[in-house]
Amino acid sequence: MEASSAALPARVRRGYGLGSVVTGAFPTVPGLLLLPYLTDRLGIAAGLAGLIVLLPKAWDVLLNPIAGRISDRSTHPDGRRRPFLLRGGIALAVLFALLFAGPTSPQGLAATWVVLLFLACASAYAFFQVPYVAMPSELTRDYGERTRLMTWRVVVLSLAILVSGGLSPALRDALGPHWGYPAVGVFVGLLILGGAVGAWWATKGAAPVVHVTASGSLRDQLRIVARARDFRALLLTYSVQALATGVMLAGVDYTARWVLGSPGASTYLFVAFVAPALVVTPLWERVGMRTGKRPGFVAATVCFAVGALLVWVLRDHGIGAIAGAIALVGVGYAGAQMFPLAMLPDAAAVDADRTGENRVGVYTGVWTAVETLGLAFGPGVYALVLVVGGYVSSTGGVVDQPDSALTAIVLGFSVLPALLFVASLLLLRHYRIDEAAVLAAGKDLP
Repeated sequence: MEASSAALPARVRRGYGLGSVVTGAFPTVPGLLLLPYLTDRLGIAAGLAGLIVLLPKAWDVLLNPIAGRISDRSTHPDGRRRPFLLRGGIALAVLFALLFAGPTSPQGLAATWVVLLFLACASAYAFFQVPYVAMPSELTRDYGERTRLMTWRVVVLSLAILVSGGLSPALRDALGPHWGYPAVGVFVGLLILGGAVGAWWATKGAAPVVHVTASGSLRDQLRIVARARDFRALLLTYSVQALATGVMLAGVDYTARWVLGSPGASTYLFVAFVAPALVVTPLWERVGMRTGKRPGFVAATVCFAVGALLVWVLRDHGIGAIAGAIALVGVGYAGAQMFPLAMLPDAAAVDADRTGENRVGVYTGVWTAVETLGLAFGPGVYALVLVVGGYVSSTGGVVDQPDSALTAIVLGFSVLPALLFVASLLLLRHYRIDEAAVLAAGKDLP
């Protein structure tokens, strides 16, 4: 059995991280702008708009495990996972460029365009994301090296979220809704293309850890994965946090326009959310190396929740105070991304090392399906909060929102994500994999 060395070449580590441009840009920009595009550009009611955002990505719950199983069985000479990065990335880039370029009337035709294009984007993304997330389990068997690999990935992820999420609203506002939304589609499509091609190119020649492809049907593999207690605990924790993140992202634009009174404030809030990760992610790596990944994950989760609650407390103190609270959220978010992404390959690789069979793609397919569903439910849940608050949709004209809608906007943006993050810690109690468990599984290898 061939194994990669503990220390990965810098080219591979950095090259792998480039794929996070795709996994950062695609979930972020629709999470920020698709719901406002539907409610305030196309004039679709908030409840229906939330359903439109949810349904195409809910498709990934079925598709992602299939994509994982397909990549598990791949025998391509360029590697089991790498070819999917190129094919899925190029398809996603083209489709995303078309997402905001459809008709704006009649309303039914416009809504149908968004549903079909977003469904196609989600499908292409599945065949990029699942093989991409599966790669760390096969690039190295070393517990600490996976943390270092995820550190670089989260730095690139944060930069991608910062660029795509920070510039996209500004680009829309600068060009106006008529040209701004299509321009956002092209801009993000180019980012996705660059990240996918870069990750594919830079990981060329990396020697993977080799396991025999797991036998049995996809249903058999899903049963095995479902019985993995540590993976299940980690998955449920991360899914609740993905839901909370999706809710909070959906509220950025609404909070900026209706609470702070400035559409441009969405860029400042978003930068405050993402920018800290560029600085603190290496610090979270040190925490993980000293205390372990699970305690670091708990600390990051608490940090996120405290920052989100502070948004509610400081809601009447202006953009500076709110941005400061959002920065604390961003500090927690960096760790809440890095640690579970480093723990996932541990869980999948422990299973592969113990059994000698590779079902890493199925693990990551299930993981990304639930993560995608959580992020997709986020705007839908936020839309329900708006409905309860009596939010008034429009086609771009000036409207007056009731006080109940303004309260709902801030509650959905702050208190609800905080409560979800705290609740997720109850699910993490059953995760037990540490460095000793990874080493013990490796000793069972022939």
